[in-house]
Amino acid sequence: MASAAFEELVEDFEFLDDWEDRYAHVIEQGKAMTPLDDALKVPATKVDGCASQVWLHASIEGGVFSFDGDSDAMIVRGLIAVLRHLYNGLSVSEVVKVDARAEMARLGLDEHLSAQRSNGLRAMIERIRETAAAA
Repeated sequence: MASAAFEELVEDFEFLDDWEDRYAHVIEQGKAMTPLDDALKVPATKVDGCASQVWLHASIEGGVFSFDGDSDAMIVRGLIAVLRHLYNGLSVSEVVKVDARAEMARLGLDEHLSAQRSNGLRAMIERIRETAAAA
């Protein structure tokens, strides 16, 4: 169960034959994101467990989940963009049901991220799920 935006991203990735192209596409997704306001880069929004600096700021309006984020690492910023495609626009009850690992595997990212990046990605997913579950 992924958002329509994520399904479009999956289709984009199907046209990219090798990992370098997919990696570059992830980075481009991050570059296209609006930077998170510095006022939101506070300890409460910082994600622990990531090798780089990561901040996620969620909002829930009318039961619909969305979040913005930022990182000091370009690939991580891209991963935040990918997660935004996956989760933004879903209801909070749908967010907690998403099998993020399986969805990310559809992009082939699980096979090519370092252990540190994979741990950071899991930490971001866990933060998103916890935020939605608490809503």
